[in-house]
Amino acid sequence: MDQQVILQAEKELGEKYPNSDAARIKNQVAQVAALWRSEDGDDRAFKSFCLEYYIADAALLNATFLRLDQNLEQVFGHALEVQRFLQQPTQLEVGPVYPVDYLFAEYDPFAHIVDDMFRTKIALVVLLNFPLHSLDDCLKNGANWSREQWGETRLVQEFDSRVPAEIRQNINKAYVQADNYIAEYNIFMHHLLDRDGQRLFPDGLKLITHWGLRDELKAQYGNADGLPRQKMIQKVMESIIAQDIPKVVINNDRVDWSPFEDKVFQDGKEVDASPEPDSRYLYLLNVFHAERSSDPYYPHLPTLMKRRFERDREIPETTFREMLVRLLTDPVAKDVAKLIEKRQGRRLQPFDIWYNGFQKRADVDEAALDQIVGQKYPSVASFQSGLPDILMRLGFSAEKADFLANKIVVDPSRGTGHAMGAQRREDKAHLRTRIPEGGINYKGYNIAVHEFGHNVEQVFSLNGMDYVSLYGVPNNAFTEAFAFVFQSRDLELLGLGKPDVDDEHLDALNNYWMTCEIAAVGLVDMDVWQWMYDHPQATPAELKSAVIDISKKVWNTYYAPLLGLRDEILLGVYSHMIAFGLYLPDYSLGHIIMFQIEKYLKDKNLGAEMERMCKLGRLTPDVWMQQAVGSPISVEPLLMSVREAVAALK
Repeated sequence: MDQQVILQAEKELGEKYPNSDAARIKNQVAQVAALWRSEDGDDRAFKSFCLEYYIADAALLNATFLRLDQNLEQVFGHALEVQRFLQQPTQLEVGPVYPVDYLFAEYDPFAHIVDDMFRTKIALVVLLNFPLHSLDDCLKNGANWSREQWGETRLVQEFDSRVPAEIRQNINKAYVQADNYIAEYNIFMHHLLDRDGQRLFPDGLKLITHWGLRDELKAQYGNADGLPRQKMIQKVMESIIAQDIPKVVINNDRVDWSPFEDKVFQDGKEVDASPEPDSRYLYLLNVFHAERSSDPYYPHLPTLMKRRFERDREIPETTFREMLVRLLTDPVAKDVAKLIEKRQGRRLQPFDIWYNGFQKRADVDEAALDQIVGQKYPSVASFQSGLPDILMRLGFSAEKADFLANKIVVDPSRGTGHAMGAQRREDKAHLRTRIPEGGINYKGYNIAVHEFGHNVEQVFSLNGMDYVSLYGVPNNAFTEAFAFVFQSRDLELLGLGKPDVDDEHLDALNNYWMTCEIAAVGLVDMDVWQWMYDHPQATPAELKSAVIDISKKVWNTYYAPLLGLRDEILLGVYSHMIAFGLYLPDYSLGHIIMFQIEKYLKDKNLGAEMERMCKLGRLTPDVWMQQAVGSPISVEPLLMSVREAVAALK
């Protein structure tokens, strides 16, 4: 856009509205000019548009904001419902999956919405009338903004870029294909053979990578003879990361696999054990290239890392990284590692990054837990009908429990569990979890309770919002925090006791150790994405080598000093890295926030406080935290509690 045209538009607007703020006119016209394209019209059309749609009257401006808020709720909300429906066959256990279902799953109803909003000039009206604030401005001044100002800020951010629909569609396609790959990546554990040809796991145990494998490894801490199984799972994980896992054993219960011998058998005869052809890293590269294709349309945020941290999390990457490093390098980490070694009565192993012996459930036989939850929730319908009881046990009133339960639908998931919120108040949130024949098992129940926490947040932060533009929480870490709050109470919900003082110490230790593990994993995810940007032409094999090297580097920096072991690669096993595009850092932040929320909730009602917090909406992280718990995000409360716990339990 020619600068003279912009100046002329400003001049004519100033003449039309002599009492209007000249600085506002200048800013708003510049916002439109930055995203005006030739297809929107010529110079004359630009000036005419500005003169026709600039709103100087405060009452009309507010009414326009409310109309936009109302209408966009319907546009985005219905698009989500269409997407959810089309993805049901690939995401849910609702019958056979046909080839055409994968094509429908790749279709993105959102892809054209922003394009259409610009084409109809609705997006340009928003840009002409509401200021697009920088992250720095939000962080410096957001604490003093009104709810309406925050709503307007989130509204205009929907149109801060013009990524073509074709690129948006390709991004969605890459993620859907990666997600489908992961959803079908199951290992049949009964078909694993140790060095003596023995089967260590029960028949029918089918575990998805990485979630199922990791959770089974954790469960073995409760078994006196669990160590060989844990070593077996570690070997399987390493094979997945290194991609030397035989392709034929993936999601196949017709063959036996000896991971230590790297041999595969069918009907007692050795068969081809050719490895998977680096598919894991091909899917990750596909996601990278799809995301990178949108970089030119974000001139101020030209990489996915920039967008994830500065736009999505609203925490600069350097600040975020410093927080994780602070957590991982505190001297108390060595004290906790020594405590684990003492409790285990053996030298620590690489998989002890997932040690869960600080949890109360570690003292309960998982087979007994499987029986309890299987009897309580034998089907999807039984878990659905049990939602109000879970909520009331958590402190929600009967009325509020019924309201929430009626806003949440339980679905049988093909992959691991996940929660899908709504974007329209008339719609419902969906809770996806695996419920096999014979009833849900403890692992599935634990995941379902976690996802239920997400769903409750999703319902409150949409249905209780004054402006729908503000729906949600500041970023994914906050919804993870509420999910962790629910998940930590899973045994209480089964009537298996409430925490005492010693349990508080154990909870602090458990939270810290889990947060350290996922913080290290998050650093791997961040470094892998930086590597891909530094090597955009990399092959899957080269990316595999890089992931392994980065996993070793992060391990050697933070875990080798604790466990005395070097060059381990387990930090590279998380499936999120393949299918969720830099999501992993949210988990560590979620644990940190969860701990601060738990400290605040200690003498308060969870139900009432959670509703109040969720209704704050999508403010910036520290503004939300100040209003929710009275302090900004910090690792110090967790570190302080861990030091107290170590001193008490030495």
